[in-house]
Amino acid sequence: MKDKIKIAQLQTPVCDDKEKNLETLGEYLNKVSSSKPDLVTAGEMFCCPYDNSCFPKYAEPEGAAAWQRLSAYAREFGVYLQAGTVPERDEQGRIYNTAYVFDPRGRQIAKHRKVHLFDIDVEGGQSFRESDTLTAGDQITVFDTEFCRIGLCICFDCRFPEMARIASLEGAQLFLVPAAFNMTTGPAHWELMFRSRAVDDQMFVVGTSDARDMNASYHAWGHSMIVDPWGTVISEMDENPDARVTEIDLAQVDRIRRQLPLLSARRDDLYTLRRK
Repeated sequence: MKDKIKIAQLQTPVCDDKEKNLETLGEYLNKVSSSKPDLVTAGEMFCCPYDNSCFPKYAEPEGAAAWQRLSAYAREFGVYLQAGTVPERDEQGRIYNTAYVFDPRGRQIAKHRKVHLFDIDVEGGQSFRESDTLTAGDQITVFDTEFCRIGLCICFDCRFPEMARIASLEGAQLFLVPAAFNMTTGPAHWELMFRSRAVDDQMFVVGTSDARDMNASYHAWGHSMIVDPWGTVISEMDENPDARVTEIDLAQVDRIRRQLPLLSARRDDLYTLRRK
């Protein structure tokens, strides 16, 4: 295993032209290529406006044109590409919020379908129902690289601490979260959530958002960030389009887990619901 890994976060703008969004991702990949990142991440629905009316229109099956473009980018730039998320249509016509991962040869090595759909109604704030058009996934996703084992979830999934906990117990040292918090939940919980997951599970957490567009129907919070296993924010963008490369030292995970043995000190014999 290699201790150092360079992570590029692409906080791209999203428009209503799928092809343009895919081209923009390629342009941002080119921007960071001189820094030689090992792993590149993007935001939730980076190629599709975050709107229920758009998900069915933009959806493609696995292996179709958008998938092929993403695979080609990973191969062209020689990176692990966690390509944000895209709307995926299966053979039965169901639509998922899906995150693909490609290795530096362009091969798909992981896939996560959003498990917890974003159905909220905050008084005086955001209201949204992904379940009006999307189907929930049913897997917790962890995959291997020569750097470390990596966990993956999508936005609202990260609010459920069991997702990150299981990934960490299965050996993940790094947790990727393509996301699109909004102007209600972003200021309140974005940083808090990522720092909580990082501290509780003693791993690096990488939250990558789309850029904010106040002319769009959905206003993303932005502020893509990386938090280390001690809970320190080591990289954070603002709301604008940006691309940033951050090198992390995975040895910090083992060091913190050894010094503060939260995971090994767990009492599984007690963590069950007591029924009357």
